[in-house]
Amino acid sequence: MRYPITIVLVAGLCVAPSLAGDEYEAPASYYNSVSATGATLKTQLLAAMSDGHIQRNYGNFRDMSRYIDTDPNNPSNILLVYNRASVSGSWDSGVTWNREHVWPQSLQPGSASNSSTGNLGDPHALRPANPSINSSRGNKPFGGGAATTGNHRSLGTFYFPGDTDKGDIARSLFYSNTRYPGITLVNGNPGTNQMGDLESLIAWHYLDIPDTFERRRNHAVYSASLNPLRTNNRNAYIDHPEFVWSVYVDQMNDTTIYLGDLEPADGASTIDIDLGAYLVGETIDPITIDLNKAGDDGTYYRVTPSAGITTSLDGCYQAFPIGPANSIPFDISFDTSLTDNNGLRVCNINIDNLDVTDQGGNGNGANDANDTVNITATVFEPGNASFDAVIDLNTLELDLGTIDTGNGPVSQQVIFFNIPADLFIAPIDIELISSAGDTTTITTDFMPIADLTTLDNAAMSVMLDDQSEGIFNATYTFRVYNARSMFPGDVLVEDLTLNITGEVAGSVCTPDLNNDGLLNFFDVSAFLSAYSSNDPAADFTNDGAFNFFDVSAFLAAYSAGCP
Repeated sequence: MRYPITIVLVAGLCVAPSLAGDEYEAPASYYNSVSATGATLKTQLLAAMSDGHIQRNYGNFRDMSRYIDTDPNNPSNILLVYNRASVSGSWDSGVTWNREHVWPQSLQPGSASNSSTGNLGDPHALRPANPSINSSRGNKPFGGGAATTGNHRSLGTFYFPGDTDKGDIARSLFYSNTRYPGITLVNGNPGTNQMGDLESLIAWHYLDIPDTFERRRNHAVYSASLNPLRTNNRNAYIDHPEFVWSVYVDQMNDTTIYLGDLEPADGASTIDIDLGAYLVGETIDPITIDLNKAGDDGTYYRVTPSAGITTSLDGCYQAFPIGPANSIPFDISFDTSLTDNNGLRVCNINIDNLDVTDQGGNGNGANDANDTVNITATVFEPGNASFDAVIDLNTLELDLGTIDTGNGPVSQQVIFFNIPADLFIAPIDIELISSAGDTTTITTDFMPIADLTTLDNAAMSVMLDDQSEGIFNATYTFRVYNARSMFPGDVLVEDLTLNITGEVAGSVCTPDLNNDGLLNFFDVSAFLSAYSSNDPAADFTNDGAFNFFDVSAFLAAYSAGCP
């Protein structure tokens, strides 16, 4: 689903995103000398790609292709250009596949032979190809514009390499033009030592970003660990596709990447997403948000999520194509490790416009500040109801004692707790689900409890009525849920059981002090003896004092008679 978002200014702790490169990234030092823009940038790239370059010849490609064009699903095979067909990597003199010059040999200096070096023998400028497809392409330049899609085919005087390879072909030609300055890229149909169509190549570069196969190939051409015929040089436009606009277009890229509904002046936008409450072990559902581009130019960008998050735009880079302002929805998924333990989870996603041009104005191109998605979720341990504030007491035996008939009911408080005291224990709801036994004599004033946290408690009264004699028992059962205000549905935790006993005794004929069942002179004599000696038996008012009120109470009881 599309997740609603609001733009806010967020400050606070974030889990740092990982910026480590993958196995196909260039060594950290390879582009150390590259820092400029425009023509100077192109010169610096030439120097970086030339430094330590081991020139291989055209003949070497017969053995090298199986190392650099390897089919990831079948290491014995290679993938061909234009159709990505998987065929045996063994060289059979060009029967199964032959060597395609991306920059046709007829449109560059020299003539290819097995000993040819330079661009004629450079593996960055060569591809294995199906012989008949190679023949149908001939020496046609590439073209067709941004709107051309589908499979490889001829388009009049131009050739379209197909959707899968159009970006790869563009970057191969950018490499050749930069590494070997004697050949030139032009718009339209090329002449001697030229190739085109540059406008189409630039558009394709933003429409077909370097995939894993292309990035591995670039690294394998360079790397001794993957390729015994390595060249020790790389295609900068695969490692840093953001350089293309500065080298081949201008220094005024007008793109701004941002989140939310309003384009910020400096390009910096921040959104805050609170995913809400989850229980330990629950799965956090994916969400979708929009990433926007303002401006008509194309740009590459990088999306870097912090640990525990993946997005559909992860990777070294992504791209907005050339064209009007648009939006890209991207999915954000959450690892199960985020709910392994309770606590507050604070994660982020950093989005960086990689364009290097700095003359496009505030907030555009290299002046476009980074964008951040701040994501929080609160993970709770399930609530734990108890009749005790410290120990986990799920069954309470409560004895209300003995009372006399007609002397009034007795009541006692029962307290519900959610333990232990911790901010990340889920609040609970408690409901009475059943009662059994003498529930007309033993009653409660329980009301449903909602959102009981560990920092609070809830009380109810239990009452024993005094109207009927006997020994009474009642059982009340309470069901506990994690708070439904935070966790939709009935997420059951446990049941609590309250067992209550109490006795209501018959009245005693207190004037019968000698306990013979009769009221007579002997009881009066016993009262007077107890009264004169301050015997508690004479304290008929139960106030601890011996006075006229006790005498009056005795006489009233004596006059009333006794069974």
